[in-house]
Amino acid sequence: MSSVEVTGRSDPPTRTPADGSRLPSLTGLRFVAAFLVFCFHISISGLSAPSTAQHAFARTAGAGAVGVSFFFVLSGFVLTWSARPDDTARAFWRRRAAKIYPNYVVAFALSVVGLYATGHTVGFLVGAANLGLVQAWWPDPGVYFGANSVSWSLACEAFFYALFPALLPVLGRVRPERLWAGAAVCVAAVCAVPVAAAPLPAGRHYWFVYIFPPVRLLEFVLGMVMALLVKSGRLPRFPVWSVAVLLVLAYAVTPYFPPDAETSAVTVIPFALLIATVAVADVEGRRSVWRSRWAVWLGEVSFAFYLVHQSVIVDLMRGLDAQGSAPAKAWTLTAASLALSVALAGLLHRFVEVPAMRRLGRRRTRTSGRLGPAGSPP
Repeated sequence: MSSVEVTGRSDPPTRTPADGSRLPSLTGLRFVAAFLVFCFHISISGLSAPSTAQHAFARTAGAGAVGVSFFFVLSGFVLTWSARPDDTARAFWRRRAAKIYPNYVVAFALSVVGLYATGHTVGFLVGAANLGLVQAWWPDPGVYFGANSVSWSLACEAFFYALFPALLPVLGRVRPERLWAGAAVCVAAVCAVPVAAAPLPAGRHYWFVYIFPPVRLLEFVLGMVMALLVKSGRLPRFPVWSVAVLLVLAYAVTPYFPPDAETSAVTVIPFALLIATVAVADVEGRRSVWRSRWAVWLGEVSFAFYLVHQSVIVDLMRGLDAQGSAPAKAWTLTAASLALSVALAGLLHRFVEVPAMRRLGRRRTRTSGRLGPAGSPP
């Protein structure tokens, strides 16, 4: 990766990331977010019969859907961090397509096979919307949750990628001393989304707050702004543990907020601070458990894990007629779903994602139509 310095007219920053700095801890943290989503889907699957343990697990995992918010903020941060000053929009889009679409199509095919094997079908509209990465634009749960239900978030990411080459130069022209104000505007906008959704019909609230791509773009842009803050050296030196504690507290109180605020408004600030703080720790070479070999590998396969885990849960539960199982059986199937999802993710990463990136995502140097923001490499 290479990074791009954002120029400004203020005093030079005291700390600047090294050119080419990699962020392995953020890779490791990706699996934590994916695991939160996995736990959330287990908690609402109906796999376990009501019990004290099931109730406690549901209370703990009930806010796990916020893991998607982490991915959106992280996506904006990482793409901005790794922006190449000599890049072009076409090259950027090609690399993004090579990264996500082959895995996405294989996971879609696996979900369709699983649905047909358990007596369900996929309509033409659902299939076409999924393959076209536009299902999140339909305010119909039968479409945006159709086939592989988690794929709606990839429709949001596709929208982000389409806009990124235009957004980056605009944000790159913001003075470094004004970046915190930009971050505050993004956070305020995220928190205002539930209020903006109030006039909508009841059946549209969830779609608008949680699914609608332009709304989720706010978190992506926040991630971009946080990356520019780190690059400019204007992020205060927060201990990682303190930000992690803040996030745990926010996660714990999330279920006590109105449903429209649970999706991202409560945790968006801790997510943004954690991503930026962990990035600074990596740049400075501080020790981190998320930089271990296994943590990084799990992070690398987390995209594939995210794509397949819901299909694995649903197919196992339907195939074994296991809905409402006794606690012991439910926990056994949960562990089996986790292990199978990780195994499938490893195979997809090794035999689909990596070869596609090598063949389709090769860098082709261009000298015109640059993508990076104004400025020069550090």
